[in-house]
Amino acid sequence: MNIAKASEAAKQIQILLLDIDGVMTDGKLYYGSGGAEFKAFNVKDGLGIKLLQRAGVEVGVITARQSEMVIRRCAELGIETLIQGREDKRQAFSELIATTGWPLEQIAYMGDDLPDLAIINQVGLGMTVADASKTVCEQAKWQSRFKGGDGAVREAAEFILQAQGKLATLLASYG
Repeated sequence: MNIAKASEAAKQIQILLLDIDGVMTDGKLYYGSGGAEFKAFNVKDGLGIKLLQRAGVEVGVITARQSEMVIRRCAELGIETLIQGREDKRQAFSELIATTGWPLEQIAYMGDDLPDLAIINQVGLGMTVADASKTVCEQAKWQSRFKGGDGAVREAAEFILQAQGKLATLLASYG
């Protein structure tokens, strides 16, 4: 990982796309009796997403699984770009780009496993979590010190905002 190159790429980012399982959550699937499914989201990641949005950086989600919890969490965070139930993330991403016209160099994507790899390699800033698959770690331009669901998205948000010279102002608004 070349931090100077990643920082240079981060200056151009206008959209951060995220995977859910293994990035915004710890990647574990919890099932209760009666078929209930549970996911834990980190509030630090949520604040990082809000900071990005306040700075004018859009946030979206592309995930292979379908979940009402993801719909709820995205609604809570004001995330409007939500693509669920798409195991072929490369195809979902291609369709999104065709629809939005977003320039690849202005997109960051954070994923943790092989289905994320094609997008990580296409975008301006491919990002990953500390506990991602070895192949993803080797190919991402930037890697968090935190595991998925443990504040990795917050660290990614702060990295982008720092590179863009916006972080200090945003943080000062809290003090």
